Amino acid sequence: MYKRQLLAFLSAALLGFHDAFKKQALKDNAVLPVLFLNTVFSSLIFLPFILVSCFAPAVLGSTMFDVPVVGWDVHKFIIIKSFIVLSSWIFGYFGMKHLPLTIVGPINATRPVMVLVGAMLVFGERLNLYQWIGVMLAVLSFFMLSRSGKKEGIDFKHNKWILFIVLAAVTGAVSGLYDKYLMKQLPPMVVQSWYNIYQVFIMCPIILLLWYPKRKESTPFRWDWTIIGISVFLCAADFVYFYALSYEDSMISIVSMVRRGSVVVSFLFGALFFREKNLKSKAVDLILVLIGMFFLYLGSK
Repeated sequence: MYKRQLLAFLSAALLGFHDAFKKQALKDNAVLPVLFLNTVFSSLIFLPFILVSCFAPAVLGSTMFDVPVVGWDVHKFIIIKSFIVLSSWIFGYFGMKHLPLTIVGPINATRPVMVLVGAMLVFGERLNLYQWIGVMLAVLSFFMLSRSGKKEGIDFKHNKWILFIVLAAVTGAVSGLYDKYLMKQLPPMVVQSWYNIYQVFIMCPIILLLWYPKRKESTPFRWDWTIIGISVFLCAADFVYFYALSYEDSMISIVSMVRRGSVVVSFLFGALFFREKNLKSKAVDLILVLIGMFFLYLGSK
């Protein structure tokens, strides 16, 4: 039990650093090339494990880094995972570029509520009193955050980037529910390594058809070393996350909730390094989110 929670907290810390690096990489930069390079570097991290597992299976055979050879009956489910995740990333990257990290983080932190409701509908998990309190606090924090956003000229009702972040959270929650299904059927490394590979192939036509022809009419792409950091921290965070979910009695609602504790790390980066505004009111919103997450935890024990 405690090992799963420790893994979830470690994933949260790594995910917070990933968000901070992503925010820096997207500053005055073209979004789609940054996302494409993220998928490329993430694939390069896992490609050696795929190749070694395939051509020298004895090397990694009994370790957690082994990537068993699987057929199309498995790969088709991983491709679906790739499309879901990439959809979330596209929405999230565009929203992250145009919004303060101290607003994006708390909105993303409401994903456990979406996952909890989804787990209730899909896996038959039931909400108790503590969980309902957590849900209500999450909804309340969202409305309070919208008031904080207005102080910076961000109208939640009419700002398309807010919509993008909400859509990123929703598709991310769908991905979390799908992960629960996949992790009961497949080894974590099979899912994580191959979904990164497939994302590169999905991104290629997006780059060639949507970005490259109009690259001179929009924000130019510039190289930033934080782009590599995005991939490194994301791969590490996802590896720990998938490993936590692979336990037979793990609950997606608990793991997802703890993982969203990354909002604390990203909020600190937004405050200390990006010098974002209205921190006091946003801190109150963040505390409300964390209290809601605590009630979700109490209800899931």
